[in-house]
Amino acid sequence: MAAKDSCSPLRCMSPEVESSVHTQMVTAGIEGAISGEYCTNRRMERTFSGTRRVFVQTDTGCVLGIEFDRRDNAHTVKRRVQLALNIPTEEKSLTCGDVVLKNDLSTVRHDSPLLLTRNLMHRSSSSPCLSPTSKDLQQRDFSCPIEILGYSNCFSKTKRLAKEIEKAMELGIDPVPVCSGLGGAYYFRDRRGENCAIVKPTDEEPYAPNNPKGFVGKSLGQPGLKRSVRVGETGFREVAAYLLDHDHFANVPPTALVKVTHRIFNLNEGVNINKHQMRDRVGKIASLQQYIPHDFDASDYGTSGFPVSAVHKIGILDIRILNTDRHAGNLLVRQLEDVAGFSQVELVPIDHGLCLPENLEDPYFEWIHWPQSSIPFSEEELEYIANLDPFRDSDMLRMELPMIREACLRVLVLCTTFLKKAAVFGLCLAEIGEMMSREFRGDEEEPSELELLCMEARTLLRDTLPNRDQSDSDCEEQKSKASASSNTLFELDELEELDKGKSEKSGISRIPTCPRLPTSMKENKDRGKSGFTCHGIPRKGQSAGRSLRQQSLNKESLGSSSFVKLSDMSEEEWLQYLEIFQKMLNPAFTRRNSSRSDQKLRHRLGTSCRF
Repeated sequence: MAAKDSCSPLRCMSPEVESSVHTQMVTAGIEGAISGEYCTNRRMERTFSGTRRVFVQTDTGCVLGIEFDRRDNAHTVKRRVQLALNIPTEEKSLTCGDVVLKNDLSTVRHDSPLLLTRNLMHRSSSSPCLSPTSKDLQQRDFSCPIEILGYSNCFSKTKRLAKEIEKAMELGIDPVPVCSGLGGAYYFRDRRGENCAIVKPTDEEPYAPNNPKGFVGKSLGQPGLKRSVRVGETGFREVAAYLLDHDHFANVPPTALVKVTHRIFNLNEGVNINKHQMRDRVGKIASLQQYIPHDFDASDYGTSGFPVSAVHKIGILDIRILNTDRHAGNLLVRQLEDVAGFSQVELVPIDHGLCLPENLEDPYFEWIHWPQSSIPFSEEELEYIANLDPFRDSDMLRMELPMIREACLRVLVLCTTFLKKAAVFGLCLAEIGEMMSREFRGDEEEPSELELLCMEARTLLRDTLPNRDQSDSDCEEQKSKASASSNTLFELDELEELDKGKSEKSGISRIPTCPRLPTSMKENKDRGKSGFTCHGIPRKGQSAGRSLRQQSLNKESLGSSSFVKLSDMSEEEWLQYLEIFQKMLNPAFTRRNSSRSDQKLRHRLGTSCRF
């Protein structure tokens, strides 16, 4: 296990924790945060002065580094993008996560990645494509080959790794494409020619415009493999998982969001139309993760040999971030040297791009049926859980990843609150995972116990809110839909229709698109009737079919139903909702334990009667 990271927020918390007062600490921490100590869900209001640089990424993957000062606004930045890349920008919006940038850019952090996307209210783009002059071409990005987009001390290891890669590239040691998977990924090597990092460009994800394996057809910012995880946004989720792994508790490899430039990156014909772009220096926004040498992954190794503590720590992380893709293939296994004659292994969790969805989704926890998950938490693990502060974590992610959406942070807060309460109540990892996971009864997908609690809390919230006139409610709903800043997943459906109507004009139709779903599968798309996760791992009650890499993209395309949405609540409603939710947890845990005891008793009596 790597050394503890000195930048962890847990080190800022009080170390005086005793097992006898775990209940009081957890309850006080959650209630104190909800009552106002950390009761802000807005972007951290911080004004930056002086010259700053941002990386503007178009919805087709082009990236341009731009410097601006306090006199500039979003219009001038878009104008520079239009001139430098020769693309229309008048009917496009400049966004940073949930925030649509208009005039004031004083809150935009230095080196922030911004997305230039089409307005939802317009159906055409009639802006003229201007020919860039020599002065305009100076806007082209001449930054370093690899630049870390973040300033936390947590990225110190990644910065050293980036310098090592740059020295290797100077010696002519180029990266190597990764053949497996549906998205574009590259092994970057050190001066010895050994793999030292894996880089995943955001515009080469499945469905993204520059996907090198033919799975294209969507723009950045649209729903991806899972509707609650948008195309081009899995990279910062990889970084978020690393930042949330305080003290390197779950052993997540060092990960950072980077702007990286290299000729090996893929550009699909007809997507990047800028003739002036140098194809031998293609700049992209990507996640960069340290490569971990390993012997197997968990699918090739017997799970009985995994340490209990390693399984618990990874499970704790997965629950906090609502990992919808924890299968055996993204758990690396490293064999350690024999200690006192006993062979030991180390688990390394990777591939966290499908965590922190915008809605409460159905997670997939490979470890849920492993025997280690049924063993109670240790005192160390209970102490770690008690010290978790989801509100402080949310503030940290807002600062380090300004593009992260508030809905994702609400999922983090909700799941961490659930974990803390469940651990205090005495539930083990398997029981918590079961309460969060959905079940299939026949062909129907039913809400999990956690989702049922959230739905009940939402009903109680409506009962506590003052009655409003229906006309006022309808008016507010129309305003909400018309607002470009809301950018909910429902509005993204409009973008999908817009893409279909413009595919021929944009030239994307010449690129092989993802296979179309058969009619029967289309009917089941929004009902989550596929028995597999997005990587083909069978769910509970489903038989294992083809191997992980042999599942077709049709299976990958099936979206999961969203029973619980958190993005449509105001900040005040969200805080009231949390108060109601946490008050419902202890009675729910009590009912569950009582129900399980009755089931075990009936099972034992029934068995004994047979003999």
